Amino acid sequence: MKNGTRKLSFLLCFLTLSTASFAQSSTGDSSNYLIYALIAVVTLILLAVVTMVGDNLLRIEAKELGADTSKTNFSIFPKWNEIVSPKLQGYLAGKDNVHVLTKGHDLNFEGKPAKELDITTQATHFAVQPINFLGMSPIPKVVVEKGDEVKAGDLLFFDKKRPEIKYVAPVSGEIVAVNRGEKRSIKEVIILADKEMQYRSFETFDYASEPREKLVEYLLEAGIWPLIRQRPYDIVPGIADEPKNIFISTFDSAPLAPDLSFVVGDQKVAFQKGLDVLSKLTPGKVYLGLDGRGEAPSTVFSEAAGVEKHYFAGPHPSGNVGVQIHHVNPINASDKVWTLGVQEVLTIGKLFTEGKYDAKRIVAITGGEVSKPRYVQTYLGVSFESLLKNELKSEHVRLISGDVLSGEAKGMDGFLNFLDDQITVIKEGDQHELFGWLLPLKPRPSISKTFPNFLFRDLEFEANTNTHGEKRAFVVTGQYEKVLPMDILPQHLMKSILVNDYESMEGLGIYELSEEDIALCEFVCTSKQPLQSILREGLEMMREQG
Repeated sequence: MKNGTRKLSFLLCFLTLSTASFAQSSTGDSSNYLIYALIAVVTLILLAVVTMVGDNLLRIEAKELGADTSKTNFSIFPKWNEIVSPKLQGYLAGKDNVHVLTKGHDLNFEGKPAKELDITTQATHFAVQPINFLGMSPIPKVVVEKGDEVKAGDLLFFDKKRPEIKYVAPVSGEIVAVNRGEKRSIKEVIILADKEMQYRSFETFDYASEPREKLVEYLLEAGIWPLIRQRPYDIVPGIADEPKNIFISTFDSAPLAPDLSFVVGDQKVAFQKGLDVLSKLTPGKVYLGLDGRGEAPSTVFSEAAGVEKHYFAGPHPSGNVGVQIHHVNPINASDKVWTLGVQEVLTIGKLFTEGKYDAKRIVAITGGEVSKPRYVQTYLGVSFESLLKNELKSEHVRLISGDVLSGEAKGMDGFLNFLDDQITVIKEGDQHELFGWLLPLKPRPSISKTFPNFLFRDLEFEANTNTHGEKRAFVVTGQYEKVLPMDILPQHLMKSILVNDYESMEGLGIYELSEEDIALCEFVCTSKQPLQSILREGLEMMREQG
């Protein structure tokens, strides 16, 4: 390298001297202008070479001294993302673990919940739905019958494949129905709740001094295990599984999603206790993903102890735990990583602070078709009718358990899914817009620059279920890569799933994804492909292969 540099320097000096000599021997204005131009070009080349060599030497010296080049730019030139990166919030100043995501898209819909908690709503019916637990036998062993009385925390059913994992009642009351679905599968176990909640009591357990195996047994007996999700596959983990790490996202960036800093309130003791228990279950770390987009997150999150905190700034899906895992400690083929939500951590904490299975949930009722979007205090698996009766602006609406991108459509007789903390109500989009593709007369959410949405970032759109098109040929558009902040090629992955190419599916990163991670890709898809269904099909194929 040194010899090459010397030769290049000698060549540049020779050109400079030759040009200067030629300039002295030339006559005429036109010749002088040409010579001056040549001298300027050679000088610029010389300066560029010296600068580039100096920049390389600076980088080499930084590596030899052991500097962390992944976090600090040891270069004369700034990186592109340092020039165009958005301005960070003031509370992020001086923090190391800040991830600025530029890919994604925020959908601004009307119907955001007011930050007020309604504790007056008295819901009457609750249900636990076996279909919410991926991989479970369609006909679990139900140990209760219609007319039985149960307390919160009492056993309802267990999986015949893994009988040690128990599914318990979120509330006390009377079993009023055990409904069945197709092929006599168990659809839901419905409880008519007591006015005064009764809890099954659990003995005090010293998780700090007891071995991990005893803690696992205690959590299984208390019905806590189904609150945990395992990546890959997004399933309830096996009792012998030991996670590489545990991840918890403390904010949700999905449309109309609840503000988890508001939801957690002042429950710092219970949340910290839940984190302490989880740290006992993994030889790795417990990671917290914190909101770096707007206001500072709750001190319950920012002051949590015994965990590693990472801040994420950028559009949706920055709040997805799968995206956070990808940028902090990605999943490999042989890895198992556990994930939980904030309210699930609170339930774990209260088991150890209060000795009971507390399935209390703060649910956000959202959407433009709700007369009063707000937060409601209730319990896990609440019925839609209990919360939405006399609350809808019209009857022709879509009820969704979860958000508009990855939630599940329900009827008024349906129940909130096990891990959801949001109900969304929007208009049914079954009215066709005449020549809508040619004359888009009504503003609508879109990433296309055809609509001037990017000029009105605070404009709230009216959401409906119209897809503005039917399923078409699966063409390559590059749209998915613009909204998925992960080093994954989603379109190639989807096509490998469709042709059952297991090797390509694994190589293209299927283990890192869950349905919520590609829900935005499905929203922007020109081909109108059901990407979430395709991904689940691929995940199930990979899980069956072991």
